[in-house]
Amino acid sequence: MPKGYIIGHITVKDPDAYREYVERDTPILDKLGGRFVVRGGQSQVVEGTAHDRHVVIEFPTYAEALAAYNDPEYQEVAQIRHNTADSVILVVEGVE
Repeated sequence: MPKGYIIGHITVKDPDAYREYVERDTPILDKLGGRFVVRGGQSQVVEGTAHDRHVVIEFPTYAEALAAYNDPEYQEVAQIRHNTADSVILVVEGVE
């Protein structure tokens, strides 16, 4: 069964306040089976335009990735991201 991924493209507007989101989302997503594969780090746009920061979180299945994104505890913390950053979030099925 293919793995699932939450992929985020983010431009942080308030770094100090955004830090709380990072501190609080990590244990929730870990508990839900997520594993951070990419979290910020160096990147370079080679075609098109993109946000400043990129995150990839791997889950055992697509269904688990979607459930983690929709988890009420995570959605409560996601409000911090909504208030402190511009973001595009995708839930994507991997390949076998």
